[in-house]
Amino acid sequence: MRGASSAGAPGIGDADFPEDGNGGYDVEHYTLKLSYDPATKRLVGSATVQAEAVQDLTAFHLDLHGLTVSRVTVGGAEAGFGRQGDELTVTPATPITDGARFDVTVHYSGVPDPIRNYANLGTYGFIATADGSFVTCEPNGAKTWFPSNDHPADKATYTFEITVPAGVTAIANGEQAGPPVTSGATTKFVWREKHPMASYLATMMTGKFDVRTGTSPAGIPIYAAVDPAFRSTLDSLYTESGRITDYWAGVFGPYPFSSTGAVLDDYSAGYALENQTKPIYGGFSPTTGIMAHELAHQWFGNSVSITRWKDLWLNEGFATYAEWLWSEHDGKASADSVFRAYYEKALDPMWSYPPGRAQRADLFNNSVYTRGAMTLHALRREIGDPLFFALIKKWASTHRYGNATTEQFIAMAQQVSARNLTAFFDGWLFRTGRPAATI
Repeated sequence: MRGASSAGAPGIGDADFPEDGNGGYDVEHYTLKLSYDPATKRLVGSATVQAEAVQDLTAFHLDLHGLTVSRVTVGGAEAGFGRQGDELTVTPATPITDGARFDVTVHYSGVPDPIRNYANLGTYGFIATADGSFVTCEPNGAKTWFPSNDHPADKATYTFEITVPAGVTAIANGEQAGPPVTSGATTKFVWREKHPMASYLATMMTGKFDVRTGTSPAGIPIYAAVDPAFRSTLDSLYTESGRITDYWAGVFGPYPFSSTGAVLDDYSAGYALENQTKPIYGGFSPTTGIMAHELAHQWFGNSVSITRWKDLWLNEGFATYAEWLWSEHDGKASADSVFRAYYEKALDPMWSYPPGRAQRADLFNNSVYTRGAMTLHALRREIGDPLFFALIKKWASTHRYGNATTEQFIAMAQQVSARNLTAFFDGWLFRTGRPAATI
Protein backbone atom coordinates (compact mmCIF):
# COMPACT_ATOMS: atom_id res chain seq x y z
CA MET A 1 0.00 0.00 0.00
CA ARG A 2 1.41 3.38 -0.96
CA GLY A 3 1.50 6.11 1.62
CA ALA A 4 3.03 9.44 2.50
CA SER A 5 5.27 8.57 5.46
CA SER A 6 8.99 9.09 4.87
CA ALA A 7 10.14 6.26 7.15
CA GLY A 8 9.20 2.65 6.48
CA ALA A 9 7.35 0.93 9.31
CA PRO A 10 9.26 -1.60 11.44
CA GLY A 11 6.51 -4.17 10.82
CA ILE A 12 4.63 -5.31 7.72
CA GLY A 13 1.22 -4.97 9.36
CA ASP A 14 0.50 -8.45 10.73
CA ALA A 15 -1.36 -7.76 13.98
CA ASP A 16 -0.29 -11.09 15.50
CA PHE A 17 3.37 -10.62 14.57
CA PRO A 18 3.74 -6.82 14.69
CA GLU A 19 7.55 -6.83 14.59
CA ASP A 20 7.87 -9.22 11.65
CA GLY A 21 8.51 -7.91 8.19
CA ASN A 22 8.80 -4.24 7.34
CA GLY A 23 6.84 -1.53 5.59
CA GLY A 24 7.72 0.92 2.84
CA TYR A 25 9.08 -1.41 0.18
CA ASP A 26 8.57 -4.70 -1.66
CA VAL A 27 11.54 -7.01 -2.12
CA GLU A 28 12.12 -8.36 -5.63
CA HIS A 29 15.34 -10.37 -5.22
CA TYR A 30 17.90 -11.44 -2.60
CA THR A 31 21.51 -12.19 -3.50
CA LEU A 32 23.14 -13.93 -0.54
CA LYS A 33 26.92 -14.39 -0.64
CA LEU A 34 27.73 -16.51 2.37
CA SER A 35 30.74 -18.31 3.76
CA TYR A 36 30.28 -20.84 6.58
CA ASP A 37 32.85 -22.85 8.49
CA PRO A 38 31.35 -25.71 10.51
CA ALA A 39 34.49 -25.89 12.67
CA THR A 40 34.06 -22.37 14.04
CA LYS A 41 30.29 -22.08 13.37
CA ARG A 42 31.01 -18.63 11.98
CA LEU A 43 28.98 -17.15 9.13
CA VAL A 44 30.40 -14.31 7.01
CA GLY A 45 28.25 -12.78 4.37
CA SER A 46 26.79 -10.01 2.34
CA ALA A 47 23.14 -9.75 1.43
CA THR A 48 22.00 -7.56 -1.45
CA VAL A 49 18.29 -6.82 -1.32
CA GLN A 50 16.73 -5.44 -4.52
CA ALA A 51 13.42 -3.75 -3.80
CA GLU A 52 10.85 -1.22 -4.96
CA ALA A 53 9.80 1.61 -2.67
CA VAL A 54 6.05 1.88 -2.11
CA GLN A 55 6.39 5.28 -0.39
CA ASP A 56 9.01 7.98 -0.05
CA LEU A 57 11.75 6.62 2.22
CA THR A 58 14.24 8.54 4.30
CA ALA A 59 14.86 5.34 6.30
CA PHE A 60 13.69 1.73 6.24
CA HIS A 61 14.08 -1.49 8.23
CA LEU A 62 15.36 -5.01 7.70
CA ASP A 63 14.91 -7.92 10.10
CA LEU A 64 18.16 -9.34 11.49
CA HIS A 65 18.67 -11.39 14.65
CA GLY A 66 22.13 -11.27 16.23
CA LEU A 67 25.18 -11.14 13.93
CA THR A 68 27.38 -8.06 13.57
CA VAL A 69 26.83 -5.58 10.76
CA SER A 70 30.01 -3.89 9.54
CA ARG A 71 28.82 -1.91 6.53
CA VAL A 72 25.66 -0.98 4.64
CA THR A 73 25.35 0.60 1.21
CA VAL A 74 22.29 1.74 -0.73
CA GLY A 75 22.77 2.02 -4.47
CA GLY A 76 26.50 1.64 -3.88
CA ALA A 77 26.70 4.65 -1.57
CA GLU A 78 27.53 4.36 2.11
CA ALA A 79 24.42 4.38 4.28
CA GLY A 80 23.85 4.93 7.96
CA PHE A 81 22.54 2.08 10.06
CA GLY A 82 21.50 1.27 13.60
CA ARG A 83 20.31 -1.73 15.57
CA GLN A 84 17.51 -2.16 18.08
CA GLY A 85 16.54 -5.70 18.93
CA ASP A 86 15.95 -7.58 15.68
CA GLU A 87 15.48 -4.38 13.66
CA LEU A 88 18.25 -3.08 11.42
CA THR A 89 17.42 0.52 10.48
CA VAL A 90 19.01 1.79 7.28
CA THR A 91 19.31 5.49 6.44
CA PRO A 92 20.31 6.02 2.79
CA ALA A 93 22.53 8.98 1.92
CA THR A 94 19.81 10.20 -0.46
CA PRO A 95 16.10 9.64 0.23
CA ILE A 96 14.37 7.06 -1.96
CA THR A 97 11.29 8.21 -3.83
CA ASP A 98 8.01 6.36 -4.05
CA GLY A 99 8.10 3.86 -6.92
CA ALA A 100 11.90 3.84 -7.25
CA ARG A 101 13.81 0.59 -7.43
CA PHE A 102 16.83 0.41 -5.17
CA ASP A 103 19.31 -2.05 -3.74
CA VAL A 104 20.76 -2.29 -0.25
CA THR A 105 23.80 -4.41 0.59
CA VAL A 106 24.50 -5.45 4.16
CA HIS A 107 27.88 -6.89 5.17
CA TYR A 108 27.72 -8.95 8.35
CA SER A 109 29.29 -11.82 10.29
CA GLY A 110 29.06 -13.84 13.48
CA VAL A 111 27.78 -17.08 14.94
CA PRO A 112 24.09 -17.45 14.06
CA ASP A 113 21.77 -17.70 17.03
CA PRO A 114 18.65 -19.77 16.32
CA ILE A 115 15.35 -18.81 17.87
CA ARG A 116 14.54 -20.94 20.91
CA ASN A 117 11.37 -21.56 22.91
CA TYR A 118 9.26 -19.16 20.86
CA ALA A 119 5.65 -19.92 21.79
CA ASN A 120 5.27 -23.67 21.12
CA LEU A 121 7.71 -23.81 18.22
CA GLY A 122 10.90 -25.15 19.80
CA THR A 123 14.20 -24.22 18.11
CA TYR A 124 14.34 -23.01 14.51
CA GLY A 125 16.31 -20.80 12.17
CA PHE A 126 20.01 -21.36 11.47
CA ILE A 127 21.06 -24.33 13.63
CA ALA A 128 24.69 -25.45 13.71
CA THR A 129 25.31 -29.18 13.36
CA ALA A 130 28.44 -31.29 13.83
CA ASP A 131 29.36 -31.03 10.15
CA GLY A 132 27.41 -28.01 8.93
CA SER A 133 24.02 -26.37 9.33
CA PHE A 134 20.34 -27.32 9.53
CA VAL A 135 18.17 -24.39 8.43
CA THR A 136 14.38 -24.40 8.85
CA CYS A 137 12.89 -20.97 9.40
CA GLU A 138 9.11 -21.10 9.90
CA PRO A 139 7.66 -18.73 10.95
CA ASN A 140 10.30 -16.00 11.29
CA GLY A 141 13.76 -17.55 11.47
CA ALA A 142 15.21 -16.23 8.21
CA LYS A 143 16.47 -13.23 10.16
CA THR A 144 18.86 -15.55 12.03
CA TRP A 145 21.09 -15.82 8.95
CA PHE A 146 20.34 -12.97 6.55
CA PRO A 147 18.77 -9.48 6.71
CA SER A 148 15.32 -9.68 5.17
CA ASN A 149 11.73 -8.61 5.05
CA ASP A 150 10.93 -11.66 7.15
CA HIS A 151 7.24 -12.26 6.54
CA PRO A 152 5.47 -14.42 3.90
CA ALA A 153 3.55 -11.39 2.58
CA ASP A 154 6.71 -10.19 0.81
CA LYS A 155 7.97 -12.93 -1.50
CA ALA A 156 11.06 -12.63 -3.69
CA THR A 157 13.42 -14.61 -5.90
CA TYR A 158 16.84 -15.69 -4.59
CA THR A 159 20.45 -16.29 -5.56
CA PHE A 160 22.64 -18.15 -3.05
CA GLU A 161 26.44 -18.18 -3.35
CA ILE A 162 27.61 -20.42 -0.51
CA THR A 163 31.28 -21.12 0.22
CA VAL A 164 32.17 -24.01 2.53
CA PRO A 165 35.27 -26.09 3.31
CA ALA A 166 36.18 -28.52 0.54
CA GLY A 167 34.38 -31.82 1.10
CA VAL A 168 31.29 -30.11 2.53
CA THR A 169 28.12 -29.84 0.43
CA ALA A 170 25.95 -26.72 0.44
CA ILE A 171 22.28 -27.04 -0.53
CA ALA A 172 19.77 -24.25 -1.07
CA ASN A 173 16.46 -23.70 -2.84
CA GLY A 174 15.92 -23.96 -6.55
CA GLU A 175 18.55 -25.36 -8.88
CA GLN A 176 22.34 -25.29 -9.03
CA ALA A 177 23.83 -22.80 -11.46
CA GLY A 178 26.59 -25.06 -12.73
CA PRO A 179 28.82 -27.46 -10.81
CA PRO A 180 30.47 -26.42 -7.54
CA VAL A 181 33.88 -24.80 -7.89
CA THR A 182 36.74 -25.75 -5.56
CA SER A 183 39.56 -23.29 -5.00
CA GLY A 184 42.19 -24.33 -2.51
CA ALA A 185 40.53 -25.38 0.74
CA THR A 186 37.02 -24.15 -0.11
CA THR A 187 34.19 -24.93 -2.50
CA LYS A 188 31.53 -22.53 -3.77
CA PHE A 189 28.00 -23.67 -4.57
CA VAL A 190 25.60 -21.38 -6.47
CA TRP A 191 21.85 -21.99 -6.28
CA ARG A 192 19.03 -19.95 -7.81
CA GLU A 193 15.32 -19.97 -6.98
CA LYS A 194 13.67 -18.11 -9.85
CA HIS A 195 10.15 -18.34 -8.44
CA PRO A 196 8.90 -16.04 -5.67
CA MET A 197 9.55 -17.50 -2.23
CA ALA A 198 8.57 -16.56 1.32
CA SER A 199 11.60 -15.91 3.52
CA TYR A 200 10.76 -18.72 5.97
CA LEU A 201 11.13 -21.25 3.14
CA ALA A 202 14.74 -20.29 2.35
CA THR A 203 17.38 -22.78 3.44
CA MET A 204 21.14 -23.27 3.64
CA MET A 205 21.78 -26.91 4.47
CA THR A 206 25.47 -27.73 4.72
CA GLY A 207 27.40 -30.83 5.73
CA LYS A 208 28.29 -34.27 4.42
CA PHE A 209 25.61 -35.52 2.03
CA ASP A 210 25.11 -38.28 -0.49
CA VAL A 211 23.23 -36.87 -3.47
CA ARG A 212 21.11 -38.35 -6.24
CA THR A 213 19.68 -36.34 -9.13
CA GLY A 214 17.46 -37.17 -12.09
CA THR A 215 13.84 -36.70 -13.10
CA SER A 216 10.46 -37.97 -12.01
CA PRO A 217 8.50 -40.26 -14.37
CA ALA A 218 6.73 -37.10 -15.63
CA GLY A 219 10.05 -35.32 -16.22
CA ILE A 220 10.31 -33.03 -13.19
CA PRO A 221 13.96 -32.63 -12.07
CA ILE A 222 14.69 -34.20 -8.66
CA TYR A 223 17.46 -33.42 -6.15
CA ALA A 224 17.64 -35.76 -3.16
CA ALA A 225 20.33 -35.64 -0.49
CA VAL A 226 20.88 -37.62 2.71
CA ASP A 227 23.40 -37.55 5.51
CA PRO A 228 25.64 -40.65 5.22
CA ALA A 229 23.95 -42.03 8.35
CA PHE A 230 20.82 -42.43 6.20
CA ARG A 231 22.55 -43.61 3.03
CA SER A 232 20.29 -46.64 2.70
CA THR A 233 17.23 -44.39 2.34
CA LEU A 234 18.54 -42.21 -0.51
CA ASP A 235 17.01 -44.21 -3.35
CA SER A 236 13.57 -44.46 -1.76
CA LEU A 237 13.60 -40.77 -0.81
CA TYR A 238 14.46 -39.90 -4.41
CA THR A 239 11.89 -42.25 -5.94
CA GLU A 240 9.00 -41.36 -3.64
CA SER A 241 9.63 -37.62 -3.98
CA GLY A 242 9.19 -37.92 -7.72
CA ARG A 243 6.21 -40.26 -7.53
CA ILE A 244 4.32 -38.09 -5.06
CA THR A 245 5.10 -34.84 -6.88
CA ASP A 246 3.79 -36.30 -10.12
CA TYR A 247 0.61 -37.50 -8.42
CA TRP A 248 -0.12 -34.11 -6.86
CA ALA A 249 0.38 -32.46 -10.26
CA GLY A 250 -2.60 -34.46 -11.42
CA VAL A 251 -4.73 -33.60 -8.38
CA PHE A 252 -3.73 -29.97 -7.76
CA GLY A 253 -2.61 -28.82 -11.20
CA PRO A 254 0.86 -28.37 -12.75
CA TYR A 255 3.82 -28.44 -10.38
CA PRO A 256 4.65 -24.77 -9.69
CA PHE A 257 8.45 -24.99 -9.49
CA SER A 258 11.38 -26.14 -11.62
CA SER A 259 12.52 -29.05 -9.44
CA THR A 260 11.41 -31.21 -6.54
CA GLY A 261 13.27 -33.29 -3.98
CA ALA A 262 14.20 -33.80 -0.36
CA VAL A 263 17.03 -33.36 2.13
CA LEU A 264 17.46 -35.70 5.09
CA ASP A 265 19.98 -34.64 7.72
CA ASP A 266 21.02 -36.48 10.87
CA TYR A 267 20.13 -33.50 13.09
CA SER A 268 17.34 -34.72 15.36
CA ALA A 269 14.90 -31.87 14.86
CA GLY A 270 11.92 -34.19 15.22
CA TYR A 271 10.04 -32.40 12.45
CA ALA A 272 9.97 -31.77 8.71
CA LEU A 273 9.58 -28.46 6.89
CA GLU A 274 8.41 -27.75 3.36
CA ASN A 275 11.37 -25.60 2.28
CA GLN A 276 10.64 -24.54 -1.29
CA THR A 277 11.63 -27.22 -3.85
CA LYS A 278 13.37 -29.30 -1.12
CA PRO A 279 11.43 -30.42 1.96
CA ILE A 280 13.75 -30.98 4.91
CA TYR A 281 13.52 -34.00 7.23
CA GLY A 282 15.30 -33.66 10.56
CA GLY A 283 16.84 -36.88 11.82
CA PHE A 284 14.26 -39.43 10.63
CA SER A 285 13.29 -41.30 7.49
CA PRO A 286 9.87 -39.93 6.52
CA THR A 287 6.87 -42.05 5.68
CA THR A 288 5.23 -41.44 2.32
CA GLY A 289 2.38 -39.76 4.24
CA ILE A 290 4.75 -37.16 5.68
CA MET A 291 6.35 -36.69 2.28
CA ALA A 292 2.90 -36.25 0.73
CA HIS A 293 2.21 -33.51 3.31
CA GLU A 294 5.44 -31.60 2.67
CA LEU A 295 5.22 -31.92 -1.09
CA ALA A 296 1.59 -30.76 -1.11
CA HIS A 297 2.88 -27.61 0.57
CA GLN A 298 4.73 -26.77 -2.65
CA TRP A 299 1.28 -25.83 -3.98
CA PHE A 300 -0.36 -24.76 -0.70
CA GLY A 301 1.94 -22.55 1.34
CA ASN A 302 4.85 -22.18 -1.06
CA SER A 303 3.26 -21.23 -4.38
CA VAL A 304 0.01 -19.96 -2.85
CA SER A 305 1.23 -18.27 0.33
CA ILE A 306 -0.67 -16.78 3.21
CA THR A 307 -0.91 -13.02 3.61
CA ARG A 308 -1.13 -13.14 7.43
CA TRP A 309 -0.21 -15.91 9.86
CA LYS A 310 -3.77 -16.13 11.19
CA ASP A 311 -4.67 -17.92 7.93
CA LEU A 312 -2.16 -20.74 8.47
CA TRP A 313 -4.87 -23.38 8.01
CA LEU A 314 -4.64 -22.57 4.28
CA ASN A 315 -1.17 -24.15 4.44
CA GLU A 316 -1.47 -26.83 7.10
CA GLY A 317 -5.11 -27.84 6.64
CA PHE A 318 -4.53 -28.33 2.93
CA ALA A 319 -1.31 -30.32 3.42
CA THR A 320 -2.90 -32.48 6.12
CA TYR A 321 -5.85 -33.20 3.86
CA ALA A 322 -3.33 -34.16 1.19
CA GLU A 323 -2.03 -36.83 3.60
CA TRP A 324 -5.55 -38.27 3.75
CA LEU A 325 -5.87 -38.19 -0.02
CA TRP A 326 -2.50 -39.91 -0.37
CA SER A 327 -3.54 -42.59 2.13
CA GLU A 328 -6.59 -43.35 0.01
CA HIS A 329 -4.54 -43.31 -3.20
CA ASP A 330 -1.99 -45.66 -1.61
CA GLY A 331 -4.65 -48.21 -0.75
CA LYS A 332 -4.84 -47.40 2.95
CA ALA A 333 -7.50 -45.56 4.96
CA SER A 334 -9.88 -43.44 2.88
CA ALA A 335 -10.12 -39.70 3.44
CA ASP A 336 -13.72 -40.19 4.54
CA SER A 337 -12.82 -42.81 7.15
CA VAL A 338 -10.08 -40.55 8.56
CA PHE A 339 -12.57 -37.68 8.73
CA ARG A 340 -15.12 -39.87 10.53
CA ALA A 341 -12.57 -41.09 13.07
CA TYR A 342 -11.63 -37.54 14.01
CA TYR A 343 -15.22 -36.31 14.03
CA GLU A 344 -16.23 -38.99 16.53
CA LYS A 345 -13.75 -37.58 19.06
CA ALA A 346 -16.38 -35.29 20.54
CA LEU A 347 -14.18 -34.15 23.42
CA ASP A 348 -11.05 -33.46 21.38
CA PRO A 349 -9.43 -30.10 22.33
CA MET A 350 -9.42 -29.05 18.68
CA TRP A 351 -13.13 -28.22 18.93
CA SER A 352 -12.26 -25.35 21.26
CA TYR A 353 -9.71 -23.87 18.82
CA PRO A 354 -11.25 -22.41 15.61
CA PRO A 355 -8.63 -23.10 12.92
CA GLY A 356 -9.56 -20.13 10.75
CA ARG A 357 -7.92 -17.82 13.27
CA ALA A 358 -4.52 -19.28 14.17
CA GLN A 359 -3.24 -17.84 17.45
CA ARG A 360 0.26 -16.45 17.84
CA ALA A 361 0.89 -18.22 21.15
CA ASP A 362 -0.23 -21.58 19.73
CA LEU A 363 0.30 -21.14 16.02
CA PHE A 364 0.77 -24.80 15.12
CA ASN A 365 -2.09 -26.14 17.19
CA ASN A 366 -3.44 -29.52 16.05
CA SER A 367 -6.72 -27.84 15.12
CA VAL A 368 -4.99 -25.79 12.40
CA TYR A 369 -3.88 -29.07 10.85
CA THR A 370 -6.62 -31.59 11.60
CA ARG A 371 -9.73 -29.43 11.89
CA GLY A 372 -8.42 -27.47 8.92
CA ALA A 373 -8.26 -30.70 6.92
CA MET A 374 -11.70 -31.68 8.18
CA THR A 375 -13.05 -28.38 6.89
CA LEU A 376 -11.89 -29.31 3.41
CA HIS A 377 -13.37 -32.79 3.58
CA ALA A 378 -16.65 -31.44 4.92
CA LEU A 379 -16.66 -28.97 2.04
CA ARG A 380 -16.02 -31.82 -0.39
CA ARG A 381 -19.03 -33.67 1.03
CA GLU A 382 -21.09 -30.46 0.89
CA ILE A 383 -20.46 -29.55 -2.77
CA GLY A 384 -19.44 -32.91 -4.28
CA ASP A 385 -16.21 -34.21 -5.77
CA PRO A 386 -16.33 -32.55 -9.22
CA LEU A 387 -16.79 -29.04 -7.81
CA PHE A 388 -14.42 -29.60 -4.88
CA PHE A 389 -11.46 -30.73 -6.98
CA ALA A 390 -12.19 -28.05 -9.57
CA LEU A 391 -12.08 -25.51 -6.72
CA ILE A 392 -8.73 -26.79 -5.42
CA LYS A 393 -7.16 -26.58 -8.87
CA LYS A 394 -8.60 -23.12 -9.43
CA TRP A 395 -7.27 -21.96 -6.04
CA ALA A 396 -3.76 -23.20 -6.87
CA SER A 397 -3.87 -21.67 -10.34
CA THR A 398 -5.45 -18.30 -9.54
CA HIS A 399 -3.03 -17.47 -6.70
CA ARG A 400 0.04 -19.20 -8.16
CA TYR A 401 3.23 -17.48 -6.87
CA GLY A 402 1.14 -15.01 -4.88
CA ASN A 403 -0.54 -14.53 -1.51
CA ALA A 404 -4.11 -15.16 -0.46
CA THR A 405 -6.50 -15.08 2.49
CA THR A 406 -9.23 -17.22 4.02
CA GLU A 407 -11.83 -14.71 2.85
CA GLN A 408 -10.64 -15.18 -0.72
CA PHE A 409 -10.91 -18.96 -0.43
CA ILE A 410 -14.45 -18.71 0.93
CA ALA A 411 -15.42 -16.34 -1.87
CA MET A 412 -13.99 -18.71 -4.48
CA ALA A 413 -15.74 -21.72 -2.92
CA GLN A 414 -19.05 -19.87 -3.10
CA GLN A 415 -18.42 -18.78 -6.68
CA VAL A 416 -17.45 -22.26 -7.88
CA SER A 417 -20.32 -23.99 -6.08
CA ALA A 418 -22.87 -21.20 -6.72
CA ARG A 419 -23.92 -21.57 -3.09
CA ASN A 420 -23.97 -19.42 0.02
CA LEU A 421 -21.47 -21.20 2.31
CA THR A 422 -21.22 -18.52 4.98
CA ALA A 423 -22.77 -20.62 7.74
CA PHE A 424 -20.74 -23.67 6.72
CA PHE A 425 -17.38 -21.91 6.98
CA ASP A 426 -18.42 -20.02 10.09
CA GLY A 427 -19.03 -23.29 11.91
CA TRP A 428 -15.94 -25.10 10.70
CA LEU A 429 -13.39 -22.28 10.79
CA PHE A 430 -14.46 -19.57 13.21
CA ARG A 431 -16.60 -21.01 16.01
CA THR A 432 -15.77 -23.19 18.97
CA GLY A 433 -17.58 -26.47 19.30
CA ARG A 434 -18.03 -29.39 16.93
CA PRO A 435 -19.98 -28.42 13.80
CA ALA A 436 -23.01 -30.52 12.86
CA ALA A 437 -22.22 -33.20 10.29
CA THR A 438 -23.92 -36.27 8.88
CA ILE A 439 -21.74 -39.30 9.58
